[in-house]
Amino acid sequence: MKKKILFVNPNKWGRGITTIWIASHTGCLRKLGYEVKLFDCTFYKDWTDLEIELNTVNNQFKKTDYLKKINWNKNNVIQDLKNFISDYKPDIIFSSAISSHIHGEGEYINIQYTYNLLKDIKFNGILIFGGLQPTANPKKVFDLMPKINFLISGESELILSEIVKQYPKIDNIKKISGLSYLEKKKFIKNPPQKIIEDLDSISPYDYSIFDSQVFLRPYNGKVLKAVDYELSRGCIYTCSYCVETVIQKYYGFNKKNKRGTLLSAKSYLRNKSAKVIFNEIKNLNEKYGIELFRCQDTNFLTINHKVLKELSEYINSSNLKIKLYIETRAEGINEKTIHFLKKLKIDGVGMGLELSSDEFRESSLNRFVDSKKIIKAFKLLKKNDINTTAYNIIGLPNQTEKSIIDTIKFNQKIKPNVSSVAYYSAYDGTNLKDKSETFFEKYPEGMDAQIRGKIQNHKIDMKVLDFYKSNFNSLVANKNLNINKFKNEWLKKKS
Repeated sequence: MKKKILFVNPNKWGRGITTIWIASHTGCLRKLGYEVKLFDCTFYKDWTDLEIELNTVNNQFKKTDYLKKINWNKNNVIQDLKNFISDYKPDIIFSSAISSHIHGEGEYINIQYTYNLLKDIKFNGILIFGGLQPTANPKKVFDLMPKINFLISGESELILSEIVKQYPKIDNIKKISGLSYLEKKKFIKNPPQKIIEDLDSISPYDYSIFDSQVFLRPYNGKVLKAVDYELSRGCIYTCSYCVETVIQKYYGFNKKNKRGTLLSAKSYLRNKSAKVIFNEIKNLNEKYGIELFRCQDTNFLTINHKVLKELSEYINSSNLKIKLYIETRAEGINEKTIHFLKKLKIDGVGMGLELSSDEFRESSLNRFVDSKKIIKAFKLLKKNDINTTAYNIIGLPNQTEKSIIDTIKFNQKIKPNVSSVAYYSAYDGTNLKDKSETFFEKYPEGMDAQIRGKIQNHKIDMKVLDFYKSNFNSLVANKNLNINKFKNEWLKKKS
């Protein structure tokens, strides 16, 4: 009898997200002959927070008829999950894992949501979680979620495959690197596993596990078929607020230079080969009609340029009707890189501005990219008809209201197509978290920076932060608006 694994996707955003870990782990396990199924919470009415509706109202998304295209499930999500488990009888339930898909869309808190769904459901197997929180502080996770059997720190495709191979021999499982568990209430943490050096070895990822409507996605006023995709893993930078540093520390990449760059970055930054990437993209386009590839790579333009150039030739010479959206930093944008971005069919580029002050970025965020380079990068992308998104953060420790207004004015100067804004969230394992303890509860539930803020005791009142979060794009679009007057009127209506 095949061993059976159930993945749980607790996505509360109310729109399709093809979470990369689900596709990568499914591919690995099915290649080994195991049975894998997915319980996806995305389109349950009683579960979703409808992020798409929130971000359409605040002008981060253009209006579409996306919500009308979705077949919503009106059942109770927990009861359906309970019934699914009872019928399927999985040997292992697994949720939350590390990939390049870690910076938004709820990955940090997915472990919390999944645990809340499962904690009162009984089954005769083992419950395993991975992801950012188990990598940063597995003991804390067990303190909060004692019904978990094992945690996987770091990358988990190969570790989960080994666990399934050894199951049900629990004593053998306990010897596997990268695992943490409780032994008679005593916390046990095994040595770290090796980082996955060859990403081709875990390819191709298997997207067939997703329901077809998960592929639908609003993008620039249209509804396209899209997937989240990764060409690479890792980042060469060490920004103090970023969850990427949690993974760096776990694998022993601790040394950096004065400009916040890893000294051994080449060993940490890994990518698939151009041929493997192209074959995956081609297959997804031809098999599922995928038009948009939302590349979740932390910094696209630090991927080996030989690989990107080779890939650009494959894509440019193909007849594939596709477009890519990427994220990168301003330093990487120049005439040379623009040339192969065009050949790669890059439609949109997102870049972290965070806030307007160079001094604040450098001293508080360990992020070294000056405003002149940011201005130049946005100008060059606009000149070449590539859409741009500026990522902004509000509620950072020691940030003032003037800083937020200055950031709005800087967005007006660089003129991105979209100004995305998120609340600051203090993530376990990041350096800035240690300086932010007073701004958050000990364990803030539902900490999702795009949907809601969990900040407390900030020098800026939370209602004022909500004003800037809700109206950021409107303020950027209206240079002549009296911000203080508009704010007072908005707050009065909300009181």
